[in-house]
Amino acid sequence: MEKRKSDCPALPPGWKKEEVIRKSGLSAGKSDVYYYSPTGKKFRSKPQLSRHLGNSVDLACFDFRTGKMMPGKLQKNKQRLRHDQANMAKGGKPDLNTTLPIRQTASIFKQPVTKVTSHPGNKVKTDLQRATEQPRQLFWERRLKGLRSSDVSEEVLRTMDLPNGIQSIGLHSSDETLLSAIASALHMSSAPITGQTSVAAEKNPAIWLNTSQPLCKAFTVTDQHIREQELKVQQARRSLEEALMANSLAQAAESKTELLEGKVA
Repeated sequence: MEKRKSDCPALPPGWKKEEVIRKSGLSAGKSDVYYYSPTGKKFRSKPQLSRHLGNSVDLACFDFRTGKMMPGKLQKNKQRLRHDQANMAKGGKPDLNTTLPIRQTASIFKQPVTKVTSHPGNKVKTDLQRATEQPRQLFWERRLKGLRSSDVSEEVLRTMDLPNGIQSIGLHSSDETLLSAIASALHMSSAPITGQTSVAAEKNPAIWLNTSQPLCKAFTVTDQHIREQELKVQQARRSLEEALMANSLAQAAESKTELLEGKVA
């Protein structure tokens, strides 16, 4: 990777802008932009930079990629905001689309055709299965590979650990991909999640795969598993309650100490 570091006049003195150009892979030629404070702290995004600078610098029209102040960008954002507010005032709804990134493939099979004629002996044949089932992309969960969630401070959250009884199937399948597949199946369907019940799916998942189930071997959730999970939830709630109570007592004691010190002074 090629790195280029330069001063950033739009930010206070001492701030540096670094542009890292990728040399290999599918994203070769693209670049990533970072900023460094005078103390050497690294910033990867505009929200992170804005939280650090606070009210000392107005970053409303600051372009993170170029490192320049662009008033025209602020004007476009204001126009877009007014347009969204106008749509909401007219009864529009906000975009809350949670559709998963599945490719919507058009059907390549023959579709039933209804032939209407005045002939009394005409018969119309339809294939109900082809009329209801639509082609679905196999192994689409792999498109989620490498995506990690992060908190407000841009720190990557730790992934969940799957039980030993849930095992993935298929080539290049990881626990992260399997976790995404299970979460997607719970989100998209109200049917029970059982995994791939066909034994043949383990040998050749590309042929015998059930697209409505995640990419894992068949598993069963017993009453004992449910009771163990309920116990974990109760313990977590109890720990949270104790932590909140301890925090409240600590704040009360601190306020009392400050009040006493104020009276003595």
